[in-house]
Parts: sequence; C-alpha cells; structure tokens
Amino acid sequence: MDAELEDLLRRERGRVVAGLYRQCGSLDAAEEAFQEALVTAVTEWPKSGAPQNPAAWVTTVARNHLRQALRHRGVAEEKAVLLKEDEAREPGAVEAVSDDQLRLVFTCCHPALSQEAQVALTLKVIAGFTVEELARAFLVEEATMAQRIVRAKRTLEEQRLQYEVPGRRELDARLAAVLACVYLVFNEGHTGREGALMRLDLQAEALRLGRVLTDLLPTEAEVFGLYALMAFSAARARTRVDAQGQLLLLSEQDRSKWDRALITEGLVALQRARGLDAAGAYVLQAEIAACHATAPEWDATDWRRILNAYDALLALTRSPVVAMNRAVAVMMTQGPVAALAALEALEEPLSQYHLFYATRADFLERAGRDPRPDLERALTLVTNGAERALLEQRLAKHRA
Repeated sequence: MDAELEDLLRRERGRVVAGLYRQCGSLDAAEEAFQEALVTAVTEWPKSGAPQNPAAWVTTVARNHLRQALRHRGVAEEKAVLLKEDEAREPGAVEAVSDDQLRLVFTCCHPALSQEAQVALTLKVIAGFTVEELARAFLVEEATMAQRIVRAKRTLEEQRLQYEVPGRRELDARLAAVLACVYLVFNEGHTGREGALMRLDLQAEALRLGRVLTDLLPTEAEVFGLYALMAFSAARARTRVDAQGQLLLLSEQDRSKWDRALITEGLVALQRARGLDAAGAYVLQAEIAACHATAPEWDATDWRRILNAYDALLALTRSPVVAMNRAVAVMMTQGPVAALAALEALEEPLSQYHLFYATRADFLERAGRDPRPDLERALTLVTNGAERALLEQRLAKHRA
C-alpha cells in the first residue's frame, strides 16, 4: 500500500465505516465494504491516477460494494437503511448530533458489552487498530482478542442495539467507556506502540471527537477535563522531536513553539470543568498538564502543585501508572532517594512496562547508582522506535 492510500486509510476509516454501518446495521459488512474499496483503489489508482477527492471516491466505492453485498445476501433495498438521521428520540434525550463516528462510538460502548469489549471494538472500528495491536494493548493473546471482537459485533447485531447517542437516563452507563476510547485513540497518536513516535492524524481525530462531546454534554466535567488534557498535550506535539526525528524530553522542548491557541482552548475547557464542581480523573490529569503547559520554562514548573494533584489522582484511581508518574513529582520536590522509595512497590504490577524501568533508571542515575540494568530491561520491552533510540543513547553513555 502506498503512502497516500495508507494516509487515507488512517484519516477516513472511522468516518466511512460509521456511515456504512448506519446504512446496513452490520459492522462486519461495513468494514468489509471499506476494505473492498481500498483493494479497488490499490488496483485502479496506479493505472488511472489518484482521484481529485480520494475520500469521496473511497466512500462511493465502499457504498457500491455494500449495496452489492446486501443484494447478494438477499437484503431488500428498502430495508438496507435501518436507521434514519431524523429518527424519533425519547423525551429528555440528549440533542441528536449529525456525526456518524460519535454515534458509532456510543453504539460500540453499549452496556450490553463488557467495558473491555467496548473499548477494543471502538478502537478497531474507528481508529483501525489491528487485532494484534489490540491484544498488545490489553495484554491478552491475539486469539482471545479476536474472539472478544467477534462476540461484541455479534451482540450488536443480534440485539439490534440502537445506533445513537443515548438518552439522559442511559448516558452515564456509556460515558466512561466513550471517554476511555477517545483518550486511547489520542494516546496512540501521542506515542504509537510501533513505527513513528506520533500519529498526528489520530491526535486530531481524538480532539475532534472531544470537541463534539463538549458540545453534546455541556454539564459533564470529565468531558471538559478530557478535552483540556488532550489539548495541552497536542499543543506540545511538534516540539517532541528534533530536526533529526530524535525524541526530546519535556525539559528539552522549545516552549516558544508550543501551540498557544490549543493551550488557550485547554485552559478554557479546564476552567469550565472547574466550574462544574467535580474533580474526576481526567480533570485532575488536566490540572497536572496545565502546570506544564503554562510554565514559562522547565525550572519554573510548579512541582508542589503537581504532586498535590497526583496525590488526589492516586487516591481516586489506585493506578500503578499514576503512582509511577507521581514518583517523578516526588523526585522533583524531595529528591531521588524519596522517589526510589515511592517506586518500591510498583515493579511487580509494572513489570512489562518499559517506562517504569526507564523512570527508575533516571532516579538511580540521579542518586549516583548504576542505571544500566534498568535501561537494559526497558530496551527489552519498548516497541516504539523513537523511544528505543533514546534509551539506547542513555545506555551507551553509561557503557562508554
């Protein structure tokens, strides 16, 4: 697959598949039609050249494949479109939105599915994650993940779950999974497990969905917290690597090149979240990110405020990853010995997480101890090329 078509796949997959699903009510049929359109593109574009509007071309061809498949399966034309944009909604329902992807995210996050299945299915359909990538992300075997996806799709079709943004009464049951899905898409764009360090298309897509959610759910603090968190991180995206593509730490980045418009968007969203009088996990993470985004230089970072926010976040989540990140704030406020003590109970739950060993190696070096075993362990676990290169540089410095 050439670079142009691969880029199209990344950018348009979610939109096209969501629209096709609205037409046919089958995720398998929608994904198959999209893949058939890509196969057609691979065959025809080298001969005739890429069309002026590749996205529209793929959408049209995918719809034609879908109609042919429906006819082949004996589905009457008048029954092919199962759902309509102006479908009647229950009294008190959240205002409908004309965004197929967001509706599909909420459909995939139906409470009839387990939360693991909700997130996995959404990432596969919207972001185009492979079963192999999902299996790594969820730390399960590929066969287990494949079965999970198949069961989730079957449940959607057999129970004829509504393709919609839910009413107020059902919203809370789905919102946590929807926010988790959007954030996972953003994180995959922030630091991919393989290939390039970042996928800016996935970051942009997550931000777009986040903006739609803030319009749709103006009284949900966590929605604004998530958007603020993503905006602060995206604002720094283009300064995370140098001219040679080498990863730069936060302390090394040129803050004058951060996207001030995105930072302002994040601050506005965070202020809205604060005004809703709630401090959930996304709001607390946004508070931490805001400290970094607004510090004029690394040495001016308010680490005491960051540590306080991490204390609240850890009390709320009990997450070992949060505890590891909190240890960085401990190091910056109390020194490396205290930071190493904060990591003592975390190696077992984070034994397969390269950043645990990379972080501990940094603390060991600052404490005047040998970081090489931890750097070597991190290298056995890392999958992203840019992160690997940075770890190799750190290790080479200590081997010299």
